[in-house]
Amino acid sequence: MSINLAAREGGGPQLEVRTQAPPQARRQAWLDALRGVAVLAVLFEHLLDPLFPDVRAAVSPWFDFGQFGVMVFFLVSGYVVPASLERRGDVPGFWINRLFRLYPLWILAAAVGTLFGLVRVYSALPGQLSDHPVASGLAHLTMLQDFLQVVSVVNVFWTLSYEMVFYLLVTAIFVFGPRRASTTGTLAFAMAGVLVGGVLPAGALSRGLGGEAVVPLVAGVLVAGLAMIIVGGRRVRLCGAGALAVLSVVLLGVNSRIGAWQSLAIVATMFAGTALYRLDQGQLRGRPARWAIGLVPVVSIAAAVWFGPGWGMSDEQALAFRWSWSAAVAAAWLTFLAGRLLRSAALPRLLVRLGLISYSVYLLHPLAVQALRRLIPDATHVPLDERIAWTLALLAVVVACAALTYRYVERPAQDLGRRLARSARETRRPYAASGARR
Repeated sequence: MSINLAAREGGGPQLEVRTQAPPQARRQAWLDALRGVAVLAVLFEHLLDPLFPDVRAAVSPWFDFGQFGVMVFFLVSGYVVPASLERRGDVPGFWINRLFRLYPLWILAAAVGTLFGLVRVYSALPGQLSDHPVASGLAHLTMLQDFLQVVSVVNVFWTLSYEMVFYLLVTAIFVFGPRRASTTGTLAFAMAGVLVGGVLPAGALSRGLGGEAVVPLVAGVLVAGLAMIIVGGRRVRLCGAGALAVLSVVLLGVNSRIGAWQSLAIVATMFAGTALYRLDQGQLRGRPARWAIGLVPVVSIAAAVWFGPGWGMSDEQALAFRWSWSAAVAAAWLTFLAGRLLRSAALPRLLVRLGLISYSVYLLHPLAVQALRRLIPDATHVPLDERIAWTLALLAVVVACAALTYRYVERPAQDLGRRLARSARETRRPYAASGARR
């Protein structure tokens, strides 16, 4: 937030699990089941502080449920997003679909999150957002706010910054080509970046140019690069792709909020998901490719052990971070690989359905957690059975709201995006044909 990161393939009836499901539905069901697991893990992570502080104290130094969940999401995004672009072979259509998948619900969640901050449902709107509303708003509109040193108005928005960077890199690779032959090389490049990322200064670009100055600069490069790719000739498209690639690498390397090695490890994980897709489709063969895929989690964990969190922490906190990150990465990979092995099996309908609405659950649940924290300021005085009851009640409310927003916000927006993409494609065909005749 590609993170994103928020960016699901498929939708509508074809993803529902039926006895006589078509091949596309069976293929996508395991991905939705993984999304269901991931969003439950993230939700549980955000319930630890308001409801289960004892679990937080005991488990969090060893395992991060939230990091586990988002890494599963990133693997799924890597698996499906580049394949979506390549199937269409249509960059404008890809971006129209992406924008209509992400932004309508994102705008709703951002508006509610801003309102919650203004009326102090749990806490006030962060000072950076209230003091610099124009720059902060523009940073959010790019979905790159986490790479612009701008705090997210809803905490889970940070993952969408990674989804957006991944989309930009995938688009640039698609324009430059060849796509499939570059998979192993892309993984090798990403892992090399992880290994050197620990020495790169986090936030250097914002410090050097000034935080507010960076935001319009990045937004301008983003819009110009996409415009060049969508409407320009071949040379212009290549220049636009180069601009997006450079922008993405610069943001990952010298303006990450969490540190370059960790940001690059996330992106490497997403490209590893792409490599697994190619492996499953028979597009990728040979031991080097398999070794490259297998080394991604190893390198990510090694970087955590070697570099650590990269910001001011005590030795005890740094050790806890290393353990929790490493365990979360390992568990996410094992979970994804298990789902991949079970992709032809019958999966729980509720889990698949939860995965189908997972984007809504993901964006809305932090708002419900804020309201819960207002209702229960101190969980240590609440009996365990009541806390479990609160958990089930919150889950029911979030799922009900997510089902409504999926039906009335997500799906209509996705349908509109598909119609606009199809219309744009049909409009370009006669133009291209007439150009060819001339």
